[in-house]
Amino acid sequence: MLRPRDEADVAELIAASTCALEPVAGGSKRGIGRPVEAERLDLSALSGIVDYEPAELVLTARAATPLEALRQALGAHSQRLAFEPPDFTRLLAGAGEPTIGGVLAANHSGPRRITAGAARDHFLGFRAVSGRGERFKAGGRVVKNVTGYDLPKLLAGSWGTLAVLTEVTVRVHPAPEHERTLLLTGLAPAAAVRAMTDALGSACEVSAAAFLPGRGVGLRLEGFVPSVRARAAALLALLGEPDGEWLLGEDSRRFWSAVGAVEPLTAHPIVWRLSVPPGDATGVLERLAPEDYLLDWGGGLIWIGASEADAQRVRGALRGGHATLVKAPREVRAATAVFQPPSGPLAAVTARLKAAFDPSGRLNPGRLS
Repeated sequence: MLRPRDEADVAELIAASTCALEPVAGGSKRGIGRPVEAERLDLSALSGIVDYEPAELVLTARAATPLEALRQALGAHSQRLAFEPPDFTRLLAGAGEPTIGGVLAANHSGPRRITAGAARDHFLGFRAVSGRGERFKAGGRVVKNVTGYDLPKLLAGSWGTLAVLTEVTVRVHPAPEHERTLLLTGLAPAAAVRAMTDALGSACEVSAAAFLPGRGVGLRLEGFVPSVRARAAALLALLGEPDGEWLLGEDSRRFWSAVGAVEPLTAHPIVWRLSVPPGDATGVLERLAPEDYLLDWGGGLIWIGASEADAQRVRGALRGGHATLVKAPREVRAATAVFQPPSGPLAAVTARLKAAFDPSGRLNPGRLS
């Protein structure tokens, strides 16, 4: 295991290495993707908040900074990461701790993604080391800072295969004064998707919509107390005074934390993540007939719990979108295309980018294949 002390060490170790390297910060997502046979590059020393200006809504931190440290710092100023990064520690039964660099490298976003945008949309700038051992930076500390290639969006979701993030800058947002969630019970999947679609398409400003079979549809409202109350009344009228209950404050936050972490599916050995057109969610469920599932993003995100991977059956049920095998035993991940296989043109572009940033193929080789 290699343990760099700072960015300069990272660059020196990558440049001098002749073997494959697996960059690891907290390690909470090591169980996602094809298993990597490589020497571990332990980035845990690259931790800590570098600069935080609450008035400017911008925070810069080293890549291995734990998400919990950011939440505490932001919470002290009534601010938050609007893309609501999920914590998959329980789902993956891992011992690692989620970090800001890992979240951005995976482009992981929680239930608020449908209204606040993805992690990459809040990723303003970074410092990193390429597979050549070259230190470089891109972006800045403001939203409109791109005069050339938008490299933060390129590295978001690259899973450490192009470069090793050492420092990141993100946009933060004020936390709402109040939140509540309307939990609708007794709905079949098709009715649940219709309720979520109607709520998200209304003027009620619903910030998240999910369906947990056996529990119901959750519709979240956030903002100032008078505004939330008025929108809550309008939402009930829109849905025809449905059967349900309100989850307030901490109860609402716990509900959405569990949705983002996919807690209802933790007992399953196989978990798929399907990104689909929201209107096709019911059709996918009918074609797939899953053992267990939950819907997020108004039906645009389907989590499937299963006992077998069966990639052909899962991907064959899609009529658009993509499927990622998020949880599976190591031997299953080694034998399965974990990420959706790219089309020919996209595969060619991906190969050229890999050759430009990591020509020797040293960083996380095979993880995305």
